[in-house]
Amino acid sequence: MLNHPEEKEPANVRDYLANERTFLAWVRTSIGTMAFGFVVVKFSLFIKQVSMLLQKEEPRFSHPTGYSAVLGIVLVGVGVLTLILSFIRYSTTNRQLREGKYRHSSLVLTLLTSSILLISILLIAYLIKAA
Repeated sequence: MLNHPEEKEPANVRDYLANERTFLAWVRTSIGTMAFGFVVVKFSLFIKQVSMLLQKEEPRFSHPTGYSAVLGIVLVGVGVLTLILSFIRYSTTNRQLREGKYRHSSLVLTLLTSSILLISILLIAYLIKAA
């Protein structure tokens, strides 16, 4: 007897462990993204302080637009979003495995990839403009 394409036999322990490993990989990714955003913000503050110490008049090394602080905050936000979406995906997959009705969805992956790609493009444009 053939099963419906969306339905399959109830999951075994390996499926649950694979789901948990995937979730933990996304957690590491979110922590890395937040840490990178934190470093960008702190480096921006460091450059401003150094430029004020080296030159008392107009800071020579600071970029007048100050986009790096905003970009760092956005990166931290993307890290938080990654964490939230990965937990939702983990919970949904876990429930589907329990019910034996796993349905693949790439919506979370598409959203995260798109947002990280957009931030990367903005970062490249900012670096080119600042150089």
